[in-house]
Amino acid sequence: MSSAGTTARILSGGPVADQVLAEVAEAVLALRAAGVTPALATVLVGDDDASAGYIRIKQRQAAELGFVSPHVHLPASASQADLHAVLEDLNSDKDVHGVLVQYPIPGHLDYDRALQVLDPDKDVDGMHPVNMGRLALGLPGPLPCTPAGIEALLAFHGVPVAGREVVILGRGATLGRPLAMLLAQKRPTANAAVTVVHTGVADWPRYTRRAEILVAAAGVPGIIQPEHVRPGAVVVGGGVRYEGRRLLPDVDESCAEVAGAITPRVGGVGPTTVAMLFRNAVRAAQGAAGLG
Repeated sequence: MSSAGTTARILSGGPVADQVLAEVAEAVLALRAAGVTPALATVLVGDDDASAGYIRIKQRQAAELGFVSPHVHLPASASQADLHAVLEDLNSDKDVHGVLVQYPIPGHLDYDRALQVLDPDKDVDGMHPVNMGRLALGLPGPLPCTPAGIEALLAFHGVPVAGREVVILGRGATLGRPLAMLLAQKRPTANAAVTVVHTGVADWPRYTRRAEILVAAAGVPGIIQPEHVRPGAVVVGGGVRYEGRRLLPDVDESCAEVAGAITPRVGGVGPTTVAMLFRNAVRAAQGAAGLG
């Protein structure tokens, strides 16, 4: 690894995503050859431009991979019951293998309640409580996309994880907590000593400075500065916030002067997250067809 004062090796997510999506495309071809057309349904509630744009990107990617992608667009005035009815219809549709509810949804709706209505085997985000339980127990099931993408990114770039000290700053349900469970599992690309710390701990930098692999998952722009990083450490920026469409990462770019390897501000974890969504979708289709 690089030493302090030099520029860190960049851990790009694009090549990782390309590799995963190539594997997904091969699996789709095999499914179609067996008479199964994989289907990823998308659900959008309201008229948020950014959310609609994300849906279009995912639908375009689905088409390129060979999925069909039925879409349901509910008005912003939709009720919780309206959303649940859509999900129940998709649950019962045997031709739909995966379902993506674009987040966020309008404030008067409860996303977590809606998620619990969804068939966990069709949950391509891997966030259903049943799937989080499967992860905790090491059972097969769709994995949360960003944590799975981070594990794949580290493996792709040859970053050893097994036996090393990983510190995750952030304990959120979508990243910090599931990533801790994932990287602690006994597997060549995991099997780490994992510490989860958060901003409620007054001396959290004491933990991050000892990390061989530091994952920022706090969702606080610029919270990780060079003085919080062990020289030569691997730094992964998983947490972000958006100001309009501008991405504000947890990791300040100046950390590249201290780290040995680091994800870029744009094109790091993001592409791998999307790739894992499609990996979950194709595995759901394989499972439904008895080909998994």
